[in-house]
Amino acid sequence: MKLKVLNLSFSYDTMPALEEISFEAEAGEILGVIGPNGSGKTTLLKCINMKLKPLTGTVLADDKNISKLPRREIAKYIGVVPQISSISFPFTVFEVVLMGRYSYQKRFRQTKEKEASIVRRCLEITGVKDLSARFITEISGGEYQRVIIARALAQEPKALLLDEPTLHLDINHQIEILDLIFNLAKKKKLAVVMVLHDLNLAARYSDRIIALNKGRIFDSGTPEKVISMENINKIYGIDVEINRNNKGSHLNIIPLSAREKYE
Repeated sequence: MKLKVLNLSFSYDTMPALEEISFEAEAGEILGVIGPNGSGKTTLLKCINMKLKPLTGTVLADDKNISKLPRREIAKYIGVVPQISSISFPFTVFEVVLMGRYSYQKRFRQTKEKEASIVRRCLEITGVKDLSARFITEISGGEYQRVIIARALAQEPKALLLDEPTLHLDINHQIEILDLIFNLAKKKKLAVVMVLHDLNLAARYSDRIIALNKGRIFDSGTPEKVISMENINKIYGIDVEINRNNKGSHLNIIPLSAREKYE
């Protein structure tokens, strides 16, 4: 499946937040979205999912106009892992992932074995099967994020939107979550659009990157093209050194502090 965003614009009251955004995400591809705070990254994901209604533009999933579909149908095409997801009621992990099946269920219908089987498979894929009976309020941050990803997968979507999926996680859990997302994109042929603040992680896990600045696409392309010293200086206003790791396969982006500039 191909996810297409065509000439998307959005404003909060009279203040433009996105202007003429266009890009495509192919099946099995991870499209990273980078940019400073306030550049429109989270707003972009919300517009793609129609949580916010764009002023202009079109979002196509399998050539279907998402804006023309009811919410339940959108959920069958696009799964979302939001930046902030807080579940304070003590649902079990199984019950939380089952919520991802709402678009397939009729109201008040009892859970059938097919639904339960899909939930169990999503729990297994994301490595939280053993937590099925645990309360969501009792698990760790890394486990919680895996559960939220499992909930999105339970929708059986063709595209996955993730807003800072490694937020507040330590480096070990960051790599675990991003490895999981990478494997899901490749094995399930999901079109993944993922917002990341960490440029090193964005460069490492993205097939292509779009850089937002002031609500517009500043640059797009491969990580090597987009994450350049010149671009980072213009977008973030900082100087960086960029080199490759020992294997030569990934970029290393090192911000330069005021102290380092004088050494």
